[in-house]
This record gives sequence, C-alpha cells and structure tokens, in this order.
Amino acid sequence: MTPASFVRRSELAVPVEALFDWHARPGAFDRLAPPWEDVHVESPAGSLRDGERVVLRVPAPPFVDGRWVAEIRDVRRPHGFRDVQISGPFGAWEHRHEMRPGATPGTSSIEDRIEFALPFGPLGRLGAGIVRRRLDQLFRYRHAVTRDDLAQLASLTGVRPMKILVTGASGLVGTALVPFLEAAGHTVVRAVRGRAADGEIAWDPAAGRMDPAALEGVDAVVHLAGESVAAGRWSPAVKQRILASRVDGTGLVARTIAAMKRKPKVLVCASAVGIYGDRGDEQLDAASPRGTGFLADVCDAWERAADPARAAGVRVVHLRTGLVLSPKGGALAKMLTPFKMGAGGVLGSGKQWMPCVSIDDLIGIVLHAIATESLSGPVEAVGPAPVTNHDFTKTLGRVLSRPTMFPMPAFAVGLLFGEMGRSLLLGSTRVVPTKLAASGYRFRHTDVESALRHVLGK
Repeated sequence: MTPASFVRRSELAVPVEALFDWHARPGAFDRLAPPWEDVHVESPAGSLRDGERVVLRVPAPPFVDGRWVAEIRDVRRPHGFRDVQISGPFGAWEHRHEMRPGATPGTSSIEDRIEFALPFGPLGRLGAGIVRRRLDQLFRYRHAVTRDDLAQLASLTGVRPMKILVTGASGLVGTALVPFLEAAGHTVVRAVRGRAADGEIAWDPAAGRMDPAALEGVDAVVHLAGESVAAGRWSPAVKQRILASRVDGTGLVARTIAAMKRKPKVLVCASAVGIYGDRGDEQLDAASPRGTGFLADVCDAWERAADPARAAGVRVVHLRTGLVLSPKGGALAKMLTPFKMGAGGVLGSGKQWMPCVSIDDLIGIVLHAIATESLSGPVEAVGPAPVTNHDFTKTLGRVLSRPTMFPMPAFAVGLLFGEMGRSLLLGSTRVVPTKLAASGYRFRHTDVESALRHVLGK
C-alpha cells in the first residue's frame, strides 16, 4: 500500500507544557470529536502513555469496519506522541502529534502529521483526496477547539482543580460539558438515576431522594437536568412534566446542598430566555423583568426553586440560555435535514428575534460562571449578536450552500406545533449578554455564521 499524507500546524499562545497536559487529561479525545460526525469514544485511554489503546466507533463506508482501535506510542512529554491504528477503517494509519515551544516565551505550536492508506488497493487510492479534505475539515475544528479551550483556561488565573457535580450529564449540553471540564483538569461526578457506578452518585428527583453525604467534597454543582420543551406539542400532561422536571429537580438539588456540612461554593443552574416571553423588538438582558406565558411561568418557578441553596449562603447562577447551536441535538439538529434538502425557509414573518449561542460558548460560559465569584443570579447565556429568524435562515442556508425558499406561514406553524410552535418558533426575544460581557467573558464566536461554520465543519 502506498501511503498518503496530511499535515496541519497551528500556533498557540500557551506554553508547550500546558498544551501537552491538556491532551493527556481525561476528556481530551471526546473534546476533539467533531460534532457533525457520528463519532463515539467507546473506550478512552486510561492515560497518555505507551501501549494505551483508544476504541472509537466512526462512520465508515459499506463493508468497512467502523470500530477503530488505536494504540498510543512514543509518548514524549511535553513534545508529543503518536497513535497507530491496530484495526479499523484504514488500510494503515499513523498520526504524529508534535508539540514544540514557540518562538517567544509562553507560546507553542502543534503539528498533526498523518500518514494513511486506504483499503481496496488501487480503488482505495482514488479516495485519498476525499480523505485529505475531510482531515482538513476535522483538524481545522480540532485546532480551533484546542486553541480556544487553552486560551480560556489561561485566562482563569488562580482557579485550582475542582470536583464538580453535573446533573443532566447525558443531555446535549452535558455531553459537551463533561469532557470540556475533564480536559480542563477538573474531576466530574455525574448524577444518575438508578444504580451509580464509579464517578457517579444516584438521585431520584421524582421521589425527592439525593444523599447529602454523597456530595461531600464537591466544590461546584452544575444542574442541567430537565425534560425537553421542544419534543412535541404541549398537551396538559406534557406541560406538567416540563414544569415538574425543572422545579422538582432544582428544588431537590438546592435542598440537598443546603443540608450539607461543607457546601459547594456555587450552584450553576440552567434556565432559559423563555422567562422574558414574547417581547417583539424590545432589547432585554438579565435586569429585564419577566414576561408572561407558559415558558415564563416555568422559568420563574425553575429559578425560584434554587432558593434553599441561596438562603444557605451558596452562590447561585441561573444561565438563561437561548437556542444552542449544535448538530448533535436541539433545534439546530432538527433543522438540518430540511435545510440540507433545500427545503428550509423563514418561519412566520421572520422578524422574530432568536437568541443563539454556540455549544462551545455555552460550556465556556458554564466554567466562567463557576470560576467568576462576582457572578450571581440570572446571567444571559446567549451570543453577542442577536439575529432575526430571517437572518438566521439565510445564514444557515449560506453555510450549507443551500437555497432557503420554502417559508412556513405562522398559521401553519400553529397548526403543526400548537402552543409550542407559537412560543418557541414565532415568539420574539431579543436578548443581549450585558451582564455576561461585563463579567469579562470573551466569546469564541461573536456571530451566528462563525458559530455555525464551527459546529458544522464548514
């Protein structure tokens, strides 16, 4: 087999030791997996040392094994390592991760050098160009993640490694947050329903069960659990489940924290911009009064459910999140199929404001909220450049190189989705991150287009 090659190199504003340590921590492999690909880390390496193996499940053509086993070799701290395919979709694969000190103190560079061969002999060689293009797409993403994660960690001076409890760790935000925190050097404990394994604690929000003793030693709690509001039409039973999943879970976490002898320093709770209701063109931020409607009522009760922790002296932050931009779930994932088919279009008038935030910015905001002692109460977890539905639609079409000529009138939204559609798809909430920006958070993606191109690999 004649090997083909690929190289990508980037400069970073961190010392080479920090660059190597980030790659060596749990969570780094998951953190670098592209969200637009169905890649799953079945078995991460226990540590970055010679002989450790990583098992991935990756998309593969027909008749090609999608289970990829790679072995780590030649670990040279802090100068890099390589991984070699033991079995998987390639005829051969060797990936060298080279890390070097930069030209000026406190800087470094990373170079990914890959030699690969495709199966099926001469027929496989015809696909080398396609593989190179996909590798370029992948490593542009990986280098951006590495650069931005390390830049944020470098800005959080004096933040020691913490033990952080996460509820909702298996959800859209939780599955991105956990590896991000682990690669940052923190220990993550997951709250799970049912039997708890190592690194987990059991809780049962419906029954009101959570053992305060199991939380001893936890420095921070991130509470993300709650039933999706966009799964379907809002029947009375669905509304009750949405409300109960937020109020009961948050109240249980807050009461458990309040009962602890050594309490966590901070509780970061998910909330939503739905608290403002449908407000047209009015500019809103964390200081704005709540609105009206079902979502406003839910969010208000959700935030008040954390009062026991607040009363016990714990700093509580409510992240009022907008539309989370990730192809792995949420609203964007549902939009992608029709938009890729060229069937996307404006909803209703298109004038309604859609507060958005990239998944990478949202998990960055979570860590910022944990580490920033001056932050408490409601915080706008949205990007700095609000867009209307019309602008979002045209931007997504441009990123995907697809037309957006099929609008959905407001009456059709109401017929198809009922109250849920009228609130989530046609309601207008123009939120700006005034409080978040004043606290010093620096956005990775300052506009919707850059966020979409990042998460979609475009």
